[in-house]
Amino acid sequence: MVLVESVYSVLGDAAPLAELLEVCRAHGAVLLVDEAHGIGVTGDQGQGSAAALRIAADPQVVLTLTLSKSLASQGGAVLGSPEVRDHLVNTARPFIYDTGLAPAAAGAALAALGVLREHPELAAAVRHNSALLADACGVDAPAGAVLSVAMPGPHEALAAVATAAQHGIRIGCFRPPSTPDGTSRLRLTAHADHHPHDDLAGACLLLKELTRG
Repeated sequence: MVLVESVYSVLGDAAPLAELLEVCRAHGAVLLVDEAHGIGVTGDQGQGSAAALRIAADPQVVLTLTLSKSLASQGGAVLGSPEVRDHLVNTARPFIYDTGLAPAAAGAALAALGVLREHPELAAAVRHNSALLADACGVDAPAGAVLSVAMPGPHEALAAVATAAQHGIRIGCFRPPSTPDGTSRLRLTAHADHHPHDDLAGACLLLKELTRG
């Protein structure tokens, strides 16, 4: 089994899913793709990376996704063949002994999917906004909505977060020991409803000062 994220949650880079699937086919392996940062963001309709590449229905592909990010709800889902679903329902102890998803959460996620179907331009908007943030911070544009910026150390990273908060901008912070490479990073998440001029122009100016010294 090969396990990957379609869009990695720290650097925002994309996994080479098509190439990985070819390797899995050659070796009889299953490709398990976490679409937590792909669903609602990647693809021309926000359908996620696997669906955009037309590999989501492949019997050797299993998808996991969260309902709590772009779908703004709670819980998660596993997408796969009937055999995979039956196997999980009957043998996956975390599923068997877990509390069922609340109907309100399921309904909210379905409603969010409806909004995405009616407004597929939202996916392009969030990617455009993440590219603006990345340019301001001097890093590569991410494949999805999240990106990170390496900082000299944890104190500098926390100071940048505090300064941004004082200006009404909320950003996150990764620092050791939660970063395996030992590098402290600012963590930014773009949103489709951020207007490039009204919301992001000032934020980009401040981020440029904070991240480029």
